[in-house]
Amino acid sequence: MSRRPSLVHAMLSSALAASMALSAHAEPPVQMTPDSGGAGSVAQFDHNAYSLPLGNMAMTQRLDFSVGNSFFRNPWVEAPASTDARDGLGPLLNTNSCQGCHIKDGRGHPPSGQERSVSLFLRLSLPSEGADPEALKRQGIHPVPHYGGQLQTAAITGFDAEANMQVGYTEKAITLGDGDVVSLRVPEYRITDPAYGALPDELLTSPRVAPPMIGLGLLEAIPAERIARRADPQDQDGDGISGRVNRVWDARQGETVPGRFGWKAGQPTIEQQNLRAFADDMGLTSSLFPHTDCRPNQGCATMPHGGAPEVSDEIADFVTFYASSLAVPKRRQMEDPRVTAGAETFNTLGCATCHTPRQRTAANASRPALADQALWPYSDLLLHDMGEGLADGRPEFEATGREWRTPPLWGIGLAQKVNPQAGFLHDGRARTLEEAILWHGGEAEPAAAGYRALSSSDRQDLLRFMESL
Repeated sequence: MSRRPSLVHAMLSSALAASMALSAHAEPPVQMTPDSGGAGSVAQFDHNAYSLPLGNMAMTQRLDFSVGNSFFRNPWVEAPASTDARDGLGPLLNTNSCQGCHIKDGRGHPPSGQERSVSLFLRLSLPSEGADPEALKRQGIHPVPHYGGQLQTAAITGFDAEANMQVGYTEKAITLGDGDVVSLRVPEYRITDPAYGALPDELLTSPRVAPPMIGLGLLEAIPAERIARRADPQDQDGDGISGRVNRVWDARQGETVPGRFGWKAGQPTIEQQNLRAFADDMGLTSSLFPHTDCRPNQGCATMPHGGAPEVSDEIADFVTFYASSLAVPKRRQMEDPRVTAGAETFNTLGCATCHTPRQRTAANASRPALADQALWPYSDLLLHDMGEGLADGRPEFEATGREWRTPPLWGIGLAQKVNPQAGFLHDGRARTLEEAILWHGGEAEPAAAGYRALSSSDRQDLLRFMESL
């Protein structure tokens, strides 16, 4: 009989023992199953790895998934049009389809060379001083006069886009403990040719690349109290980690609730995340958001529209069902000793303190396929101070300009199979997982420092572990 299983079991036990010494923030169990997304996980590892429905979803729901996929994937068009179920695009927009940003349901990427940016855009706002308190409570930001909360760099025929966005990079060398050198891209964003008046000097901007869509329904089914239990805003245990819950406006409930979606956890539900994107990214109204980001001075009301609302409740429900039903790929190479060694290093460095390995969905979740599932998303879904290097300086609801929600790591090893141009971090600046690690600062600085001090072999083991997720 092969000795491999006993060897792997011993290494996993060692990793578990090491991780048990971590802060009470971390939930340290070693992942013993490849089913990162619970019973709905799928064995798909190519460019379609992010596009399959939950494996445990009833066959009777596959048609709803396919219909939602069609509205997510296919372009919307200008009104009036014979395609009246998908007309009303713009007048101001960033892209004409959800898939235009979430490429193959995966990550977007920064523009290359002189191409127009599609799957990376700029959020806009002003400092909150002087903002209307009620508007700030509901929007989470102080919008920019004449431009709103997002820069729309495209427009329909005969209409002027708000401006152009340009991205440039300088290289910054980081020397690791063993003398190896890694070059990081430091981005610089410029807004040129503003079409609706001068931009204010106090303008705040935040670049955002489209995140992957996998496992969103499972994340939504995690009880809010479970997420809140892990928060330690005052760092009472003194471990340097102070995860916080963002408190955001729920337009459906008409009240402030915990946020969990988006780079700063600025949205509470998949439905609201979707319909806000329809309004801001494509200029499409819905019953939840009957107004887009277009400002009164921009003249959008004078253009033809696709009905009121343009995204019907029926279509909105199909797209929400689709977005909540995308499966997580299974883990790979779990018995590779170097992957197992990398998992131990991940825990020992403290990465698991924020990238919480294990979660569980509510037993009474609204859909059986999402209920009572053991998950391995590697995220606490909380806000953390990530340091000056990653700071955007732009608050969003209760998130500060230095805070970001811990992004789930499940499926991250397949990100560049799904989209070869995909970048990592909130703006795609990191070309590799190693670059993403080296950008970590703030609460994550000790873990990043620990990574820099590792031997080349140990660093490669850690990266192999992440690529196995």
